[in-house]
Amino acid sequence: MEDTLQVPAPRTPLNLEVSFKRNYARDEAKGTLKNISITGAFLEFTGGEVRPNEKLNLIFVVAGRERKVAAHVIWTNSQGCGVRFKPVNNRDVQIVDDLIYFIENNRDERRSVFDTILKKVS
Repeated sequence: MEDTLQVPAPRTPLNLEVSFKRNYARDEAKGTLKNISITGAFLEFTGGEVRPNEKLNLIFVVAGRERKVAAHVIWTNSQGCGVRFKPVNNRDVQIVDDLIYFIENNRDERRSVFDTILKKVS
């Protein structure tokens, strides 16, 4: 059997506060998504532990709308965990894609404003 190397999807850096809930838990915990791709993200949090293969429901707000995405933990370290999204349908994939687009678009707009300021100053 041939070993295949899985190359991670390109990551987009961000700093987005989220809530997350373990499938079996009643209470939500707070964390921050530090990077994201169409397939997963790094979730930074303190307090409590998660284990590999544990299922999480991530809850975040984009453009004033609450979004929920199912994920499961791939790995953990002292800062948080890597999660892989487990889309149930195309809508879930679209939510993640929209979030990445929103982040990158806002970054491009800020870059454009900064370039305009620099041009006026020089």
